[in-house]
Amino acid sequence: MHLDILAKRAVMRLGAGLAMGLAAAAWAQGPAPSASSPTATAAPLVADPALEARVMAVAQELRCLVCQNETIAASQADLALDLRAQIRLKLQQGQSQQEIVDFMVVRYGDFVRYRPAFKGTTLLLWLGPFAFLLSAVAGLAWVIQRRRQVPAPPLSEAERERARALLDTPMADAPAPPAAPLSASTSPSP
Repeated sequence: MHLDILAKRAVMRLGAGLAMGLAAAAWAQGPAPSASSPTATAAPLVADPALEARVMAVAQELRCLVCQNETIAASQADLALDLRAQIRLKLQQGQSQQEIVDFMVVRYGDFVRYRPAFKGTTLLLWLGPFAFLLSAVAGLAWVIQRRRQVPAPPLSEAERERARALLDTPMADAPAPPAAPLSASTSPSP
């Protein structure tokens, strides 16, 4: 037990020494530059904010092929970054949003659309969940109906005799049946 106390003290001393070492290292680096200091300058994210808004509008319509559950606008995968750069280039070349989406669909297939169009090739994608739900409900109804139609197995002759004996035997601790109520015609006269 004495060793446990010594071990705890050693761990506490090691933690305190580590904390003081980190504090000394942070103090040696000096204060962090603030946003109001003259040396802190923020570089603009893009040269043309209107173009970047259009890029993001197109990127919202396209699925990241790496992440598969994010749009190209939300993904930080290398492919998504490359596709955003390609969208930016095509918009600078004067292509419309629909032309860029069509180009991506031709190149990567309908899967690249985040909201696929309703057509013959995507019919299963749109109607599949509903068909699955309908088939599950129909299967459940069939199982329930089938369980209701199963007749009880017939009793053997020995089981019938036992049931008759149980029904005919009066129970000693059973309460007596209630007396029949008196009707108006059979009531005693005063």
